[in-house]
Amino acid sequence: MPKNKVVPIEEAMSHVESGMSIAVGPAPEPGGEDRDRASAGNQPITLIPGGSYFDSATSFGMIRSGHVNATCLGKMLAGMGGTMDLVTGAKTVYIVSEHCAKDGSSKLMKQCTFPFTGAEECDVIITERALFRRYPDKGFVLEEAAVGYTLDDIAGRTDMAYTVADDVKLDAFGE
Repeated sequence: MPKNKVVPIEEAMSHVESGMSIAVGPAPEPGGEDRDRASAGNQPITLIPGGSYFDSATSFGMIRSGHVNATCLGKMLAGMGGTMDLVTGAKTVYIVSEHCAKDGSSKLMKQCTFPFTGAEECDVIITERALFRRYPDKGFVLEEAAVGYTLDDIAGRTDMAYTVADDVKLDAFGE
């Protein structure tokens, strides 16, 4: 599949990093949970037709061989996880995060203070304030500002370097 191709949601398949399943369906009805069917976050899941269970070795084989089209990273779970595999194995990497730390400082920094898992592997950053997309020739570009945030609001809380798209969408994420 070409990078960044839009797939209709009814054709999308979820891959759970822990290797539990592919083609994850909606949450089960209350009382219909099966304790042997859970997401990596231990939330009850169902499978859609064609779904399957497999071990972690198979899961990471799929990730490492480039069979994952997109990954969303952001919520910290217990354990080391497979972030390093996902950022290098997935075709598109989305980072979903709060824009600011608890003290109000920007989480989108000029320079990373943690050890790198994968330099320049992130394709899209989504926060409650904005959507930035990285281009090889331009770096990060602010493409959308969420409802209630101005370009100045975003600039005041964003330390990383970025440019603003000529066709930036203002008041996005809600309309």
